[in-house]
Amino acid sequence: MTDSTKTKRGKRERLVAAASRVLHEQGVEKTTLADIARVAEVPLGNVYYYFKTKDQLVEAAIDAHALGFRAMTASLDLRAGGPQDRLKALLRGWVEQREVTARYGCPTGTLCSELDKRTDGLDRAAAEVMRLLIDYAERQFGSMGRSDSRELAIALVAAYQGISLLTNTFRDPELMTGECRRLERWIDSLA
Repeated sequence: MTDSTKTKRGKRERLVAAASRVLHEQGVEKTTLADIARVAEVPLGNVYYYFKTKDQLVEAAIDAHALGFRAMTASLDLRAGGPQDRLKALLRGWVEQREVTARYGCPTGTLCSELDKRTDGLDRAAAEVMRLLIDYAERQFGSMGRSDSRELAIALVAAYQGISLLTNTFRDPELMTGECRRLERWIDSLA
């Protein structure tokens, strides 16, 4: 790989990472390409080399969320024990992000909520990331022998999204800590 190729790849990756962060912190509508370029430390004019529109950059950020989620769940599958352990490790990961959630909300949930008001395809792309979460939880509950695995997965994700909203609304990260402890007990009760 040439230095030029590394630089191009590095700039694009920095733009996508910056977009994910800034879109979470400011929201899609308030975020400008200049905001993203500044955080990525890329000249604004270079943004257009990689992304012709802001929506293309938003879509790349959504794709990055999906990739990150897949990588995280693959890691859980490798290092966590059985399905109960994997679900509880997922909860602990959420608790680790409670300060960020208190300040900005759930990255995926807030993006889904904001993009849901649009009908340009970005709404469905964001919903797919949420579907990945539900599908993962459903597989874990199914591995626990639960015939109601889809309903349980939806209940788990709904509880997480609800506590994320309350954690953000009240700027109280300990709300998430308490709810995740309750969800761990709930998961144990289902075995």
